[in-house]
Amino acid sequence: MRVKKVQNVYQLAFMPTVFPVNCYLVEEQEGLTLVDCALGFAARDITLAAKTIGKPITQIALTHAHADHVGALDNLKKQFPAAQVSVSEREAKILSGDPGASPEDGGRPVKGGIPKNIQTTPDRLLREGDHVGTLEVVSSPGHSPGSISFFDRRSGVLIAGDAFQTRGGTAVSGTFKPLFPFPAMATWDKRAALDSAKKLTLLQPAYLAVGHGRILDHPVRFMEQAIRDAEQKLKP
Repeated sequence: MRVKKVQNVYQLAFMPTVFPVNCYLVEEQEGLTLVDCALGFAARDITLAAKTIGKPITQIALTHAHADHVGALDNLKKQFPAAQVSVSEREAKILSGDPGASPEDGGRPVKGGIPKNIQTTPDRLLREGDHVGTLEVVSSPGHSPGSISFFDRRSGVLIAGDAFQTRGGTAVSGTFKPLFPFPAMATWDKRAALDSAKKLTLLQPAYLAVGHGRILDHPVRFMEQAIRDAEQKLKP
């Protein structure tokens, strides 16, 4: 695991040179918010990172429920039983292992790794504008139907899940990158993903933190270029 700190956010990167999967510890005054839970084997290292920082994990917030973002959830909930688990209402259904389309999905099937046998039940269902600690919830569907991002307006850190990737080049979810094609292959709706990317870029973040790839500082120009690339790919 590789750790990188930006402002009050720690990126925990697993397999960073092979198949990077990231989660994030956000330091609050009384504890830590964990954004996403990486793969199942990551629980031990996430727990050790929290102990090194010196604060307990008090919140677990999920950008979406693909297996590579929730794999260590059950083990971490056992380690931190008081931690409140939060996810969007749509992703809660996917977290339960149900891949079926909901009426609001327009008949488009959910793609990507659906988690199996997750026992943890969310404590809180998040909506646009809610807060998890200092993190503001921003609805950003596209990669999955209920994807959300988290924005800290104090530091300008945007934790965007898979709405963007930076591995293999900065890209909007759904834009195929030969060096790391997997987020594109798992994207539910490319057009919705593009709309969400534009929405997130309007936040003018100082840092972009994603599920796959390094943190970008001063990321807006890269985000805007990724949007132009996605628009070009979506032209009829």
